[in-house]
Amino acid sequence: MIKAVLFDMDGVLIDTEKYLTQFWQQATAEAGLSLTMEDCYQFRSFASKFASVAFQEKYGKEYDYFSIRARRKKLMKDHIEKNGIEIKPEVKETLQKLKEKGLQLAVVTATDEERTKQYLTEIGIYDWFDSIICATMVERGKPFPDVYLYACEKIGYRPEECMAVEDSPNGIRSASDAGCKTVMVPDLTEPDAESQKRVVGVADTLCGVLKYID
Repeated sequence: MIKAVLFDMDGVLIDTEKYLTQFWQQATAEAGLSLTMEDCYQFRSFASKFASVAFQEKYGKEYDYFSIRARRKKLMKDHIEKNGIEIKPEVKETLQKLKEKGLQLAVVTATDEERTKQYLTEIGIYDWFDSIICATMVERGKPFPDVYLYACEKIGYRPEECMAVEDSPNGIRSASDAGCKTVMVPDLTEPDAESQKRVVGVADTLCGVLKYID
């Protein structure tokens, strides 16, 4: 029986993945590296400690991952300061229905604590959640299971009693390896073959996750 729902943030609750990807492409281009949008998708919910290694292995040590990432973060920060944060469709309706069912709600995100609180507060849903768990709180972020295992420990439920809602392969891998019942709500991409094996279902919209509760 599901007792808690754990939400990824970027791409699930807030409509930021499209900008994160866009600014990854811009930042790498400024560094002299031409990446397609599909190339940039690999960085979604990918902890920088491990993404940096994969980046150098694939593109070469002449490209400084952390400098490029810092530039991407600056571009994103400027965009948000100018335009604000966009909430994804059906977020408040879904949270309301889950609360009515008596479920605990948590956010499990690769974003740091300060920005997570800022973003969720700006769109008016920060206080809906019983816990906020960020990858900075554990040794290994997504795609490793640590952050979901820590989230389950913090809220006091076993992973099999928790449903995770994710939109990217790295997030899905993290949640499923932790043992959570994982549902995908696609954002930029549809589930690949590996993700299909790891999820209990794919919901077209956020409210669509409700059918996997019972």
